[in-house]
Formats: sequence, C-alpha cells, structure tokens
Amino acid sequence: MSEESRSFRTAAVIPAAGRGVRLGPGAPKALRALNGTPMLVHAVRAMAASRSVSLVVVVAPPDGATEVKNLLAEHALPDRTDLLVVPGGESRQESVKLGLDALPPGFDVVLVHDAARPLVPVDTVDAVIEAVRDGAPAVVPALPLADTVKQVEPRTDGSPEPVVATPERSRLRAVQTPQGFDHATLVRAHESVTENVTDDAGMIEQLGLPVVVVPGHEEAFKVTRPLDLVLAEAVLARRRANDGF
Repeated sequence: MSEESRSFRTAAVIPAAGRGVRLGPGAPKALRALNGTPMLVHAVRAMAASRSVSLVVVVAPPDGATEVKNLLAEHALPDRTDLLVVPGGESRQESVKLGLDALPPGFDVVLVHDAARPLVPVDTVDAVIEAVRDGAPAVVPALPLADTVKQVEPRTDGSPEPVVATPERSRLRAVQTPQGFDHATLVRAHESVTENVTDDAGMIEQLGLPVVVVPGHEEAFKVTRPLDLVLAEAVLARRRANDGF
C-alpha cells in the first residue's frame, strides 16, 4: 500500500432500521441475538476489525436510536474506532443517505454494510477498501453461483412459473456487503438516483460509472431466515474452537 493510500480515511455506514419480517415477529432483525450477542454488534465489530475503518455510523430505527446507543454501549468495541448512532428513515435508501449526511468531513472511502451480514471476515472488508483506494468508484464483494439460475415469468396466484431464459452462470455473481465507494460519488448518487434502486452499487451503475467485483466470502452470508441463524451460530462455534474468537 502506498503512502498516498494510507492517508485515505474510511467510514462504514450500517443501515439497521429494518424490521426483518422473514425472521418472524419480535425485535428488529439487527437486534436479534446471535450467540447471545445482537447481530448488529457482530456487524459493527466486523467493520471495526479493519484498521482502516475509523468511524462506524449505525442507522437505527427512526424511534430506536437511544435503544441502539444503549445496546452498543453494553458491548466491547475497539477503542480505535469511533461510533455514531443516528435515526434512520422509512426505506433502506433513505437510511443510508441519513448515515452519509451524518459523516463528518474528511472521509474519502465509505462502506455500506448490511447489519444482517454479521460474520463478514476482515480480509473481505480490507479488499473492498483497497479496491476503492486504487481508484474504483464502487466495489462489491461477490461469489460465483453454485446453482443454475432460471429467469421466469412471475406468477402471483401460486401457479407454476414459465422459464423464459437460463443465464450463463459463469457470468453471474451473488453480491454481498460491505460495498465500498468513493465518498463524493456515493453522495452524488444518493442525490440524483431515486428509481429502481436495489443496492447502492446499482445507483452508481445508473450514473454510468464502473462497479468492480472483488472476491466475497462464504461466511458473509445474509441472516434472513431462521435456518440462517443456525448456520451463523455454527460459524461462530467453529471460530471459537479454531481461533478463540
């Protein structure tokens, strides 16, 4: 890493305002316990594990910022990383923008990370940051697909869905987070792109700018359904056994 790239400052924004209905009723998904610790705490620790990340901004439910601040205060986080909690909006896009608005001056690289991906390894985080520092306006970690994918004509009545195409699997990737961005470019995207938003990298694509992929990691999966919680617990148990994590 060059002397110039070392001067780049990196912040991570974690939108955690969603309720996560697919995990069932109860607390918001980000606050669900994983090995006795809320997923959000694991996600913050995953970002803070990178020595390049000096600030983590957690975007809390609109009426839950105080609760989230108190929750994070109960768990040990690296001293070298500052933490800021701000209330979010009604949509993920709005919450990310509120997180961006809360960033103090001086940050060149911004990560946007799903609170529901609590186990992303630090090597993946660092790879995303390094690719942005090397000049990419947007970077996503991603994995090749193990399954064949079919494009279908959707049906809402429960009837069988006709297949209309089989995309070439070698050209497809399953995208993870953190996604990394040049700060100014991401701010411009949030100010100008409002339609057909699926993720922040997609907003950069709509600006006509390049998005590049770096290797993701199998442990950076998204905890969405109850079975994912079982898998996440197993990953944590293996880490404890192997690394004393």
